[in-house]
Amino acid sequence: MTVGGAERIAVSSDQDVVRVRQLVRTVAVAVKLSLVDQTKLVTAASELARNTLVYGGGGTVEVARVENARRVGIRIVFADQGPGIPDLDLALTDGYTTGGGLGLGLSGARRLVDEFDIDTAVGQGTTISVTKWCR
Repeated sequence: MTVGGAERIAVSSDQDVVRVRQLVRTVAVAVKLSLVDQTKLVTAASELARNTLVYGGGGTVEVARVENARRVGIRIVFADQGPGIPDLDLALTDGYTTGGGLGLGLSGARRLVDEFDIDTAVGQGTTISVTKWCR
């Protein structure tokens, strides 16, 4: 698999979350994701960038075009040095929330992408990698 032209955005404000959405949309158009898949990916990226800000205390988002022998896509990595997620299984359950929302953040984002990987440790932060492939 090859990764090309990664762009990184520091996330420390609501405006940075907007910048992440804009960058993801731009790269999604460039790799020719369908409009539906663009919308799914931007929605997932928006939720995960917001989580990076609100729960992780800020961090970074890296957006890159990826390709393998069969297709192209986008990989987005969200990283923070926040408190980590103490109960990952619970956090990935529909309806679970610590912030008073609908509780569809992590589980909803996971359903919107083709690949979802999360690495978290209490006191050490969280890294989430998502990939959406062109169909």
